[in-house]
Amino acid sequence: MPRYKLVVEYDGTPYSGWQFQDNARSVQEVVERAITGFCGHPVRLHCAGRTDAGVHATHQVVHVDLERAYRTDTIRDAANAHMRDEAVAVVSAQPVTEAFHARLSARKRHYTYRILNRMAPPTFDRERVWHVRQPIDVARMQEAADTLVGHHDFTTFRASQCQGRTPWKTLERLCVERRGDEVQVRASSRSFLHNQVRSMVGTIVLAGIGRWTTEDVAAALAARDRTRCGALAPPHGLYFVGVDYAEGSDVPPEVE
Repeated sequence: MPRYKLVVEYDGTPYSGWQFQDNARSVQEVVERAITGFCGHPVRLHCAGRTDAGVHATHQVVHVDLERAYRTDTIRDAANAHMRDEAVAVVSAQPVTEAFHARLSARKRHYTYRILNRMAPPTFDRERVWHVRQPIDVARMQEAADTLVGHHDFTTFRASQCQGRTPWKTLERLCVERRGDEVQVRASSRSFLHNQVRSMVGTIVLAGIGRWTTEDVAAALAARDRTRCGALAPPHGLYFVGVDYAEGSDVPPEVE
């Protein structure tokens, strides 16, 4: 069966998250129904990283196996035609070998968290940013973020329902920068624990607004205790923005 790699973007606001659920609408369900609608047989998508309810994606990667080969623009356009009323779009499609797996082949995942830092509430970006009114000191926030970079036990920043095998993760990047009224946090790692990015952002914002010190953030990490985490940042500021794969892992079959 031909395998295709798809790049999908979505506004997570109307959905219960990426993963299919029996009692709520998910992004996975919407895209699977769209592809089934044009190819005529049930499909199952595998994604690079599941997102929670309200979390967005500008570059989610999935793979799907179809019963026959299609032109990549046909897959993109036909799927989008079936999703014309949804906040989801297939941006691109690419044939890949059966060795490619959207999740298992991934080498690094990237998230961006957006914070609107001003007194006035958001208008156009409602449900797409976290509105923080208190002035944020980006340098202090970065200093706190630096204590979390590296290989650590992230139990403090792990959801109680997390199904990860181990709390040990290597956080490769946690960068904070201001762009006018917006503060953006960029996080990169091979994999993340459930709620890890939102937990880290909620914690380092406390340092940015002066309620915590850098030492407080370091102590919370060292405690390996979920109750020592700062408040969980809301889901609507979080975006899944990219995935890195090993060179050649997603080479189309015809050019191998």
